[in-house]
Amino acid sequence: MTYNRFIQGLKSAGVEVDRRILSELATNDPAAFAALVEVARKHVVNA
Repeated sequence: MTYNRFIQGLKSAGVEVDRRILSELATNDPAAFAALVEVARKHVVNA
């Protein structure tokens, strides 16, 4: 999944986190970041 699709999916799901928080989660809490990826994946609009 590209970064743009990831952000699109999060916005579609109503998740509001900024890039700084995403980078901190990816570094310090991989499980939480993976959960956000799954949320985004479920809400991404396939074009």
